[in-house]
Amino acid sequence: MFRLLPAALIATVCLFVSCPGAWAQAAVDEPPVAVAVAAPADAVAGADAAAHLRGTYDTGSIAWILVSAALVFFMMPGLALFYGGMVQAKNVLNMFMLVMICVPIVAIEWVAYGYNMAFAVPSAIALDAGVGPDGKELPKHSYLGWDPGLVFLNSFAELSVDGANAYERIVTSGDTVEAAPNGVPELLFAIYQMMFAIITPALIVGAIAERVKFSAWCLFTVLWATIVYNPVCHWVWNVNGWLFQKGVLDFAGGTVVHVLAGVSALALLLILPKRRGYPGGHFVPHSVGWTLMGAAMLMVGWFGFNAGSAIAVGKDFLPVAGGVAVLAFATTAIAGSAASGAWVLAEWLKVGKPSSLGFASGMVAGLVAITPCAGHVSPFSALLIGLIGGVGCFLAVQAKPMLGYDDSLDVVGVHGVGGALGALLVGLFCIRPAVGGMDQVLIQAQGLLWAGGYAFLCTLVLGFLIHKTIGFTVSHEAQAEGLDYAEHGESAYHLT
Repeated sequence: MFRLLPAALIATVCLFVSCPGAWAQAAVDEPPVAVAVAAPADAVAGADAAAHLRGTYDTGSIAWILVSAALVFFMMPGLALFYGGMVQAKNVLNMFMLVMICVPIVAIEWVAYGYNMAFAVPSAIALDAGVGPDGKELPKHSYLGWDPGLVFLNSFAELSVDGANAYERIVTSGDTVEAAPNGVPELLFAIYQMMFAIITPALIVGAIAERVKFSAWCLFTVLWATIVYNPVCHWVWNVNGWLFQKGVLDFAGGTVVHVLAGVSALALLLILPKRRGYPGGHFVPHSVGWTLMGAAMLMVGWFGFNAGSAIAVGKDFLPVAGGVAVLAFATTAIAGSAASGAWVLAEWLKVGKPSSLGFASGMVAGLVAITPCAGHVSPFSALLIGLIGGVGCFLAVQAKPMLGYDDSLDVVGVHGVGGALGALLVGLFCIRPAVGGMDQVLIQAQGLLWAGGYAFLCTLVLGFLIHKTIGFTVSHEAQAEGLDYAEHGESAYHLT
């Protein structure tokens, strides 16, 4: 065999000599493939502010949002592990199912009409916003979106000659007036946002773990996503949304994701019965190791969650995969790290020993708190936000026994309180696109109250109706048996 090697090498050299540049010729000599400019004419006219784009694809930004979307999706199994490790062994499969069933339910809902409701322009319900200080007409304040072409994302179904309704049409920057193309296809933006829509209701289930009926949860998820998530997402993240135009800042979902999940969890806790035996029962996490692995997966995914949200930057801060994305990446790492230490120190001082579960909870609390702030604040401010978030969420969790509600996995204390803290602190510490101060804090508080109040009332009604019709929770007998077997006919462990 070794005698054949010289002959093989000679043949390879001859091939290269006879076909110079064979492997790289296409990249060097072939003309570049033209990319259709799918942005509206007025948006293209504004592309001079982003000379690196001029209405074409920004491949670097596309690559980053592709990675970010995958990272956010990666958070789903991370969340399942994080929650699954904290429940009893007889309920771990049920917890996995409650988290992961949000994937097909919300994905179908989002493709069918969810993206349409949240991000469509023109909007179904809009009010004239008048004229700005510069004399230019302001966009209408909208409360809900609807575009017939976006039903089942049909606008992206086929290519067209002029690119007007093609899947490659480009998203514009997050500006209410004179938006410029940001170089990212709208279909990618729609799928990236779908990942946020999927994980938000999954966060809620931790509050009612170990007692919720699987069928009731499936019904609640699709109704909640439709009635609560889609409208609030439109208010805060659509450039025509009335809270967006009011100036409410929410970089990656402090209000849209974490506050909605936290207040909705609280609403359900007020109407649903507590777990069998709570608070005196033996509710011990069956695998803290699983929870730590899940927390690690969540932190990795959070970089896509936060830094990928630079997709909505204004034209003055383009490209998408640019300085704002770097800032969001850095502040995410800083705040999550600081909060884990702050929680551990607070726990150490209170109970005398630092716990690994406290470390994981603190890290998640810091990531929650920095989420609305990530691309708006400085690294030093991120450090302060992480410390405040870690201690604040620790105190909120410690107050749970005094308040008397059965929040199984501390969703209200971590996501509700952490999200609210972040939503307010961004008003104090923001450096772009506005400078922080009490005026911005008051704007943030208005957004927090409107979004949180709406979510709380809607969830209260939804939960009550489901509980009084098909029943939201399982029987005490099913809880004693374990929801893995009672709801799914399975067991996570077969020990002999």
